[in-house]
Amino acid sequence: MNESTFNPEQQEKDISSKIVAGLERVSEVFKKLLWEKAKLIGLSPIQIQILIFITFHKRDLCNVSHLAKEFNVTKPTISDAIRVLHKKELIIKDYSSSDNRSYTIILSEKGKEIVSETQGFSNPLKNQVDNFEQQEKESLFETLSTLIHKLNKNGILSVQRTCYGCKFYQKNDTSHFCNLLNTQLHTTEIRLDCSDFEIKN
Repeated sequence: MNESTFNPEQQEKDISSKIVAGLERVSEVFKKLLWEKAKLIGLSPIQIQILIFITFHKRDLCNVSHLAKEFNVTKPTISDAIRVLHKKELIIKDYSSSDNRSYTIILSEKGKEIVSETQGFSNPLKNQVDNFEQQEKESLFETLSTLIHKLNKNGILSVQRTCYGCKFYQKNDTSHFCNLLNTQLHTTEIRLDCSDFEIKN
């Protein structure tokens, strides 16, 4: 019972536990900010996340199957959220693919208005990060991007589009290189969500 990440006594002797507990606090802030915006708009958090996601991602990622993986929820949960968004006329279901049983989700004009009102929900968190020194931000980003990649490799995080897991990425000693762009990447240029991502075999 005492061997728990959330036991303050363990945190005092194990910095990994302290870091994980800190990440949990940050995730609570993210959820709080999202919930506050959701209540104002009259949507659920997952509905807002879906609208924002389809705004900024390629159409082939904007379907029920992928969204379920993206947000680590079941397909029925996504389908329910999509049904509400469609009923509120915030999205359009595009059945123009060869498989007429599946559809791509597109924002309606009304949906675009909602996104413009909600996409800044995380700004209070970003504003705090903006105040860090550049070196602190670079160090934090490198740690986070590495952690995300490791969580994906271990099957804990189902979807990631970081450079580290991309077939175009190459590590040369201590430098990073993108074979698609044919350029060396600074640590801060490593992408967490790349539109050109292709999974490494």
